[in-house]
Amino acid sequence: MTHSHRMTEKLPMKRKIRTPDWVNGITVYEVNLRQYTKEGTIKAFEGHLPRLKELGVGILWFMPIQPIGEKNRKGTLGSYYSISNYTLVNPEFGTLVEFKSLVKKIHELGMKVIIDWVANHTAWDHHWTIDHPEFYSKDKEGNFKAPVEDWEDVIHLDYGNADLWDEMIKQMSFWLKETDIDGFRCDMAHLVPTLFWNRARRDLDKIKPVYMLAESENFDLLEYAFDTIYNWKLLHAMNDVASGKLSAQGLAELISNEFKYLPKGASFLNFTSNHDENSWQGSAIERLHYFLEPLTVLTFLLPGMPLIYSGQEAGNYQRLKFFDKDEIDWKEDKMFSLFQKLARLEPEIDNSPENPGLKVIKTDAPGKILAISLAKEGMHCLLLLNLSAKDVNFNLKFEHLPGTFYNALKKDDLEYSCHGGFSLNAYTYLVLLKESTSIKLSSNF
Repeated sequence: MTHSHRMTEKLPMKRKIRTPDWVNGITVYEVNLRQYTKEGTIKAFEGHLPRLKELGVGILWFMPIQPIGEKNRKGTLGSYYSISNYTLVNPEFGTLVEFKSLVKKIHELGMKVIIDWVANHTAWDHHWTIDHPEFYSKDKEGNFKAPVEDWEDVIHLDYGNADLWDEMIKQMSFWLKETDIDGFRCDMAHLVPTLFWNRARRDLDKIKPVYMLAESENFDLLEYAFDTIYNWKLLHAMNDVASGKLSAQGLAELISNEFKYLPKGASFLNFTSNHDENSWQGSAIERLHYFLEPLTVLTFLLPGMPLIYSGQEAGNYQRLKFFDKDEIDWKEDKMFSLFQKLARLEPEIDNSPENPGLKVIKTDAPGKILAISLAKEGMHCLLLLNLSAKDVNFNLKFEHLPGTFYNALKKDDLEYSCHGGFSLNAYTYLVLLKESTSIKLSSNF
């Protein structure tokens, strides 16, 4: 997948939209419905809702639930992202009535729902190819064409046509009005004009306040349209740490730079895996191996929206097939407990996008130890990661953290002082909270 370059400015832009209040401190969970159960249906997925509530996730993001095109289909089942009708439910998954019921049950459990939206292209046999052929880009011979060479199962939409804008927003509005979802994750959002997204957000917000997640790194999308963009730079840096190409110090420098230009109130999606990464680059365990746990902790505790992909909480080693059936093996795994603790902890230390309070702390073992201070009113968190294959004794070079800290992820009687020395075994981590926090989180676990 190709990622765009970020728009950089001397100062962060000011956002002209407001993110819904319920978004802060919440965990996103990506649902791969096809692979989730043997049946691969909406009804079968419903049985997992209590488990997901127990896991502590707040937003369920469903990969596209619409019918998949037959023409030029890849594999036996095709790509989720080759859509033949924007306002129908894929009959392999179930019915619109079943999806509406699912959304209602998710809401009753206190969770939110967003669905994937593919605005850049459609399937070759989308009904618009007959009803509105003028909505599509054409080659020199006047034929429909793929957006890029290896996406031969889809055809490119032409946003030079103003009528397409009206119709696409109408299709998005349908899901808000009919199913009461809470927003959209927008596929390859930077391939569609930013002005379209700006107008779409304005119109959708009139129906209900929505949460908008862009699969993009472009900061300009955050001004009028989106709340969150992808943190691909962090993912690639974590992969490099695990493969020995980047040290803890290199990762610290990247993190320090990442938040400089992020507009106030916007956020990054931080993740170790997603559907693309899992299928094409390898599962999180395959890529990060011994570094999986400390880097998972990092994605949750950095400012932003942490993401869990289907099966990660079961310690999934699989590269899930993208175009064919490949059911997730739901087994008990230590990652469930870690995700659960992090999801519970995240709202307590979530640095509201309005005030990130993030500071990288110097140590006397910069190549091996990543130390981060996270502060918000009445609370201080210290995140310490040993990103090396050796046990490390180290000291912090930071004089603004007086007081006693407690282990936030493990119930123990130990107290930690930031002025004392620390010792971390290879690939391990400490999440410490200052005593003044209003909730003593160590007692919850």
